Amino acid sequence: MELILKEDIIGLGFKNDIVNVKSGYGRNYLIPQGKAVIASESAKKVLAENLKQQAHKLAAQKAAAEERGNALAGVALTISAKVSSTGQLYGSVTTATVAEELKKLGHDVDRKIITMRDIKKVGEYVALVHFHKEVTAEIPVTVVAEGQPEVEVAEEKAPESEQPAAEEEVAAEEQPAAEEETPAAE
Repeated sequence: MELILKEDIIGLGFKNDIVNVKSGYGRNYLIPQGKAVIASESAKKVLAENLKQQAHKLAAQKAAAEERGNALAGVALTISAKVSSTGQLYGSVTTATVAEELKKLGHDVDRKIITMRDIKKVGEYVALVHFHKEVTAEIPVTVVAEGQPEVEVAEEKAPESEQPAAEEEVAAEEQPAAEEETPAAE
């Protein structure tokens, strides 16, 4: 079923795009919710005329979206969350969490235009903010444990435990060499 979108739908298309969807999705959700109309020949002609008349307005919207995207260019988020001993989060970091953190930094971004997977482990991730169909901002998101000093201590202990093992290997290599010298002396 071919439809013309009346608003942006992340994962499907942007306003005024012509998209193909399954007929049940179109008839039962998109059309009754007012998110799309059937793409008949007359509707396509009306869309083309409207786009021609709104070209200046669309260019202004794109410029505003680029400005908002540039404002987020240097932004990197660090989110602290409760973490189990295995590095798993209690709960998850979602688009709503990212939107709240951006709001704290003074950037008002709707959570609906942010796409990312739900984060369930400590680490570094990327969130995409779709301001316009041609303007997308990437925001690095780092998730750390609330008790960060405890995690650092655990990381510091790991290399120390590797060092004695390396010293034991060196000592083990030296002992066979000493044993080889003894039989040769006899």
